[in-house]
Amino acid sequence: MRMDQLHSAFTLADAGGSNSCRSRVWKAQLQEQLCDPCGLAVTVCHYPTGCSKWNPIEHRLFSAISVNWAGVPLRTFDTVVRYIGGTVTAAGLRVTALLKRGGNETGERVSDAEMRRLRLAPHTVCPAWNYTLSPRTNWEE
Repeated sequence: MRMDQLHSAFTLADAGGSNSCRSRVWKAQLQEQLCDPCGLAVTVCHYPTGCSKWNPIEHRLFSAISVNWAGVPLRTFDTVVRYIGGTVTAAGLRVTALLKRGGNETGERVSDAEMRRLRLAPHTVCPAWNYTLSPRTNWEE
């Protein structure tokens, strides 16, 4: 299915780090950089702390990348990105990799007012860990 035919997406995320279930920046950036411009409703389910080892991406993706770059000195970002992006499995998994220059702003804050503008709907089960962000329409912004 092509991206322009999608209406929703689902992602599994760790409970900690920059994509934490408590991170306001994570939620705001999902809304502003994915939901709104692409018109996608994004459902996010966070693994509880210490449980990310059951995330299928850990097994399917990272193990294939490790095999692909085994024995290669990873001395530059270019080498790392090239080997990650060159990972292909017999089952058809193809990896795309881009290097994000710069970083997230340290101390970046999302205000209470900005949080209220998000189209965030907590789920009934574990609402702090499971929620859906829906695209905002022009009249809602």
